[in-house]
Amino acid sequence: MEWIKLIGILIILVGFILKFDTIAVVIIAALSTALVSGLSLTEFFTIFGEAFVKNRLVTIFLLTLPMIGISERFGLRQQAIILIERIKGLTVGRFITLYAVIRQIAGLFGIRISAHPQFVRPIVNPMAQAAAKAKFGEISAEDEDKIKARAAANENFANFFGQNTFVASSGVLLIVGTLDSLGYDVSSSAISRTALIIAVITLIVIAIYNHLFDLKLARKYTNKGGQ
Repeated sequence: MEWIKLIGILIILVGFILKFDTIAVVIIAALSTALVSGLSLTEFFTIFGEAFVKNRLVTIFLLTLPMIGISERFGLRQQAIILIERIKGLTVGRFITLYAVIRQIAGLFGIRISAHPQFVRPIVNPMAQAAAKAKFGEISAEDEDKIKARAAANENFANFFGQNTFVASSGVLLIVGTLDSLGYDVSSSAISRTALIIAVITLIVIAIYNHLFDLKLARKYTNKGGQ
């Protein structure tokens, strides 16, 4: 009857298929597995609590979500838009490129910016949208979606290619440890210098990529205004 210990997997499958509450399904599956395996409730909650404490840093990001929601509720998005509208000559592409530069500089010094949910959605995307509307007036819903996607994409580009420029980042330490285990003598500073070259190349590509988007918007809305 050892197969009965796999009941937790069955509970998770059924729960997900029926779209029950995810956390409740996982806890019930864990509890069921513990009981059929001969653990008492006390032992189960002890293991559960110890696992939560050891991995509590993973759930810290949940604290930022209510904070961002409250900030948006009390005008964070509106203030970001007002700020951008006051800056003359700032285009969507220039603004997003500027954000990519800031993102990579932050990575160089090991400063973590909380990416899409906590930064791009409430701040970067609204400011990029405001830059477009300040220059061209109302834009189409399709172009709004393109700007939104571009803001998210530039976050990915800058973060992915810039995170290993910090000499003590987890990625650099992983690379050094892996190469060292294979017999290659490398230093973390050497890895960071190589990553810095890639980061600079990435910024150049990003700048061109965003400039072409500016030209595309200018052609579209200038022609439309001329008609």
